[in-house]
Amino acid sequence: MNRKPHVAVVGATGAVGIEMIKTLEKRNFPAGKLTLLASARSTGKRLEFRDEVIAVKELTKDSFEGVELALFSAGGAISREYAPLAARAGCVVVDNSSAFRMDDQVPLVIPEINATDLKEHRGIIANPNCTTAITLMGLYPLHRAFGCKRIFASSYQAVSGTGAKAIAELQRQVAQAVKGEPVTRQVYPHQIAFNVLPHVDSFLPSGYTKEEMKMENEGRKIMHHPAFRASVTCVRVPVYRAHSVAVSAEFDKPVTVEAALAVLRQAPGLDVIDNPAKCEYPLPLYQAEKDNCAVGRVRKDCAMDNGLCFWVSGDQLLKGAALNAVQIAEELLLMAR
Repeated sequence: MNRKPHVAVVGATGAVGIEMIKTLEKRNFPAGKLTLLASARSTGKRLEFRDEVIAVKELTKDSFEGVELALFSAGGAISREYAPLAARAGCVVVDNSSAFRMDDQVPLVIPEINATDLKEHRGIIANPNCTTAITLMGLYPLHRAFGCKRIFASSYQAVSGTGAKAIAELQRQVAQAVKGEPVTRQVYPHQIAFNVLPHVDSFLPSGYTKEEMKMENEGRKIMHHPAFRASVTCVRVPVYRAHSVAVSAEFDKPVTVEAALAVLRQAPGLDVIDNPAKCEYPLPLYQAEKDNCAVGRVRKDCAMDNGLCFWVSGDQLLKGAALNAVQIAEELLLMAR
């Protein structure tokens, strides 16, 4: 790959696409040229990158000629159709959808955990599920030190994980409820304002949702831990941005709070905010727009041997999506030197 590669962002006008563009600029990614791609209805929209205004082009099968790196965030159907075309054109794809995550031929990567898996790529690399990524930023350092057997977890997921229409729905519903007006809904099956919905993604025959099973399936692949087990309840909460997860983890080795905190303080991409006496713990309100995830409320689990409870929070548009994709791109450049 060229040291100043021609980069394309697919789904450039979506919430994650816009964050990808911002993140490329913020981290001074050495893009020699940036092409912005989206559906026909977004063609002609203009977005800024490094004081330059770039017009969005329509995504077609010929869009990847001369492009060396493409960051995809346009949904699974688009990725399944266009990512292989891009790869065949000689472009390396970093895909944010679920389309290729469990494909044995496609690395699923969080750079702080398994960057070496990038060496095995065949043109397509998968970004993990946002809730999985944020959870593993707190869990993996502990797994490496103490050997994680299983977790029980509940997520508290922001509406921005569903997209711009969900953000607008929460804003509208809050205003309607405060004014005493009838609350209207379009995105979620129930009112999300002043409510929580124990329902993220579609339900499976087991009673779990697809989102809930991603934690176990993707966690096994990313951590190279095929015996890892995760029982998860995913909950949508009336928060605009940043997901949080309450985790109870059981380990092979005895673990103390002091030893766990020492490990977590050394973990890359992770801040420790853990001072309950002063009401200091990670909050999604303050993790929004921050690159690092944060962990706190670390304590011994009173229901499991060798158990530990913790709370982790992170911006799902960044570490859960755009930032992780750009970090993968940075690793690819380092490998190409």
